[in-house]
Amino acid sequence: MFRKDLVFLHAPSVYDFRKDTTMFGPISDVVPSSATFEMYPVGITSIADILEQSGFNVQIINLAYQMLRDPAYDVEKVISRINPTMFAIDLHWLPHAHGSIEVSKICKKYHPYTPVVFGGLSASYFHEELISYPSVDFVVRGDSTEEIVKQLLSAVKNGLPVRDIPNLTWKKPDGTIVVNSLTHVPDNMDYASIPSYKYVVRSVFKYANLHNTVPYLEWLKYPVTALLTSRGCTQNCAICGGSQSAYKKICNRDKPAFRSPKVLIEDIRFLRKIGRAPIFILNDFRMAGRDFTEEFLSLLKQEKVDNELVFELFFPADDDFFAKLADAVPKYSVEITLESHIEHIRKFNGKFPVSNEKIERTIEAALNHHCRKIDIFFMTGIPKQTYNDAVSAVNYCQKLLDRFPGEKRLCFFIAPLAPFLDPGCPAFENPDKFGYKKFYHTLEDHRQALIMPSWKYILSYETDSMSRDEIVESTYEAALRLNKLKKDYNLIDNKLYSDIDFRIRMARTIIHEIDVIMKLPQSERTVKLRQMRAKVDTVNKATICGKDELKWPIKDRFSNAYSLFKVLAGLFFKEWSLLFKRMKQNIADKGSL
Repeated sequence: MFRKDLVFLHAPSVYDFRKDTTMFGPISDVVPSSATFEMYPVGITSIADILEQSGFNVQIINLAYQMLRDPAYDVEKVISRINPTMFAIDLHWLPHAHGSIEVSKICKKYHPYTPVVFGGLSASYFHEELISYPSVDFVVRGDSTEEIVKQLLSAVKNGLPVRDIPNLTWKKPDGTIVVNSLTHVPDNMDYASIPSYKYVVRSVFKYANLHNTVPYLEWLKYPVTALLTSRGCTQNCAICGGSQSAYKKICNRDKPAFRSPKVLIEDIRFLRKIGRAPIFILNDFRMAGRDFTEEFLSLLKQEKVDNELVFELFFPADDDFFAKLADAVPKYSVEITLESHIEHIRKFNGKFPVSNEKIERTIEAALNHHCRKIDIFFMTGIPKQTYNDAVSAVNYCQKLLDRFPGEKRLCFFIAPLAPFLDPGCPAFENPDKFGYKKFYHTLEDHRQALIMPSWKYILSYETDSMSRDEIVESTYEAALRLNKLKKDYNLIDNKLYSDIDFRIRMARTIIHEIDVIMKLPQSERTVKLRQMRAKVDTVNKATICGKDELKWPIKDRFSNAYSLFKVLAGLFFKEWSLLFKRMKQNIADKGSL
């Protein structure tokens, strides 16, 4: 009754990153997690919650986070001591290609007869190659695998066949690969909380471990939360693995499936009870249409949410929208990923394919309607972008600052498209059309790339407009210029400016030093790289911008004691009800024998 039926293991990007010398560079500077990519996919908690509601015991162990916080954390020792019915490992983002497979090998080393299942978008894309690894027994495919994992776990636990479970890739005892049809594609997401914070809080007490489910290294200091509004997308950006065509290819999804406004509000209500930190609303909820938008904003207004809400914009918005947003939410910010300031590049790429004037009117409307912060993201390495195109994005940032003089709510970021082209995105599928030359094609190609000594060699592509060297150089040059622009317009202080300037210049130098080392014989190369370990570590954190630049101001991280007590008491009684449910199920199972 108390045995763990399923244990989710979230692996670091590279295993073991604590021993290898790898200059990851700025590949994670504009996301909350580090280059270890310790933030696990939100869908893990949804699967775990639904399984527990069905009578299973499920634990999440964020190995990447534990390894980051504790240099002595022994992964093999931890895995050897647990004995679940099945292990589950996520391969949602391709940068986990190395760590995830290495962790599966450890599982098999200590538990050779315990099945290992993989899931996630990258696992779904490379499912036939992934299942060929000896340490992988099953791959669940698609973007909504809660029901699939439940069926699989039940089958494994009861010794039942898996041939009729949809979305499953598996191996027969003789090694023959079987690909079941991908037919489970729910058109509504209201059946699950995505992510399920109720499961996360319950699991902390159930398994007496706070750190196993912490999403990223700085989360306890800055506990921002997130809610997914949909699976799938209406946009078809060339370099996005979550684009419309990518979801069709990988998940057999023709159109997005949304969570209803009512269900989203229920999750926001729960998050308000446990914390005062910002809530990130993932995906542009306007994709669901006018009626959805009107209902969501109306319910938000009724709810009187005092947390800061952060919204993504996938296309322009007008005064009417921001007026309603400001009326519904006292504190809000927005994020806009432009990728380029050049209109014809954006049009070719499918990202914000409108004029700069329309974008600037969107920014103006947001500022006029009390938006507290506008994050604007640019990228290097996108289709048809030259070195000068990438670097001149800083000139456009200056133009915006001059158009909105004295405006400190504008926050700019420039980062590379790195380390890989997303599998399934239009550019990955049709590289010639979008001007890409791919260096890596298979899962194993990407897995081996991740242990290269610098992000230049990890980079999976170059374009017909820029070589790998130019992509790296344009990234650092743009970052240097943007950093100075921020200082000149008083967006950052002199200390942060100096720190970032130092790290960018050091990173540039290290990149060139590694280039020289790569020309040496293997034996000398290994020694030289080991000697550079400490130096490389100094530029593997926040190279091109300060991590605090990505944050929204908060006064209190958590709710008052009374509110937290009510939440914890409710979850405590919920856990007891699930315990009795498992007891009854165990009795019923024994009676049927």
